[in-house]
Amino acid sequence: MVKSLSSALAVLVGLSAVPALAQDTPTLTIYTYDGFAAEWGPGPQLSAAFEPICNCTLNWVAADSSIGTLRRVQLEGDTTDADLIVGLDTAIAGEARATGLFADHGLSLEGLTLPEAWTDSQFVPFDYSHFAFMYDTDKTATPPRSFEELIALPDDVKIVVQDPRSATPGFGLVLWIKAAYGDRAGEIWEGLKPHILTVTRDWSESYALFLDGEADMVLSYTTSPAYHIIDEGDDTIKAALFEEGHYPQIEVAGILKSSDQQELAQQFLAWFASPEGQKIIPTTNWMFPVVDLGAELDPAFAGLPQPQKTLTLSDEEIQANSSAWIDEMLAAVQ
Repeated sequence: MVKSLSSALAVLVGLSAVPALAQDTPTLTIYTYDGFAAEWGPGPQLSAAFEPICNCTLNWVAADSSIGTLRRVQLEGDTTDADLIVGLDTAIAGEARATGLFADHGLSLEGLTLPEAWTDSQFVPFDYSHFAFMYDTDKTATPPRSFEELIALPDDVKIVVQDPRSATPGFGLVLWIKAAYGDRAGEIWEGLKPHILTVTRDWSESYALFLDGEADMVLSYTTSPAYHIIDEGDDTIKAALFEEGHYPQIEVAGILKSSDQQELAQQFLAWFASPEGQKIIPTTNWMFPVVDLGAELDPAFAGLPQPQKTLTLSDEEIQANSSAWIDEMLAAVQ
């Protein structure tokens, strides 16, 4: 009843051209991962840019990972407070879709610049990069050019990776090796085992170990060097490009069917996928935008070497086999 009365008042106020009352300002609750909502992440800047447009409030609710946001919504079901999830990726989009909790976005999404054509009717992409191992040119003059070259290095060459059960990069590495090597994936994992310093719960922990000099390489993204170039003036951190190709991470956002802010959520996603929203992404989330920003994209991004080959797996393959592939990885490295 209260919600209906508020809606009626909002209509009357709008018709009379009187400024809306503060209590009538709608709130869009967005579940995301902690780095996205952090003061240095995209969330605050997106709020500052979009709230004056929509005359609304963006309420960012952070979990420890994007996988954590999906698990929370799965537990809450139709009672969730979330209107949107921002920060899933294509590796877990199939699982998210299978929950039946997400609505169609209803957007045309023309003119996107992605490693693959976009046809998803439920999830809207907002950034992308490829998984890659970072190395420091001051320590590693000649990086490996494949997983097999990495395996062949002396055992004291150490890498840090993330747990695929809690971190999307960790799961991305499982998919990368499976897409590149198929039935040989277990063999590759066994070869990597002597080089793995540790498997961390999240990306930030592993990257810190790398920056502290505890490991020679760390699983991250081909766009990660842009952060060091732009924010630190340091061009010694590079991505090792592998001849077998690289697996992409495309991050996506989706509207919950249970949301009572369907139109506002759609408005936000349309804006987020536009150049106005996308220009915030590169230097806050350190990923490529999904539209061509032209001169508004920092030149540091344009100069980053990128893979010659993008590897892919279908949603169906991932859903049917992800548990077994993760088990294969854990059995090999533990």
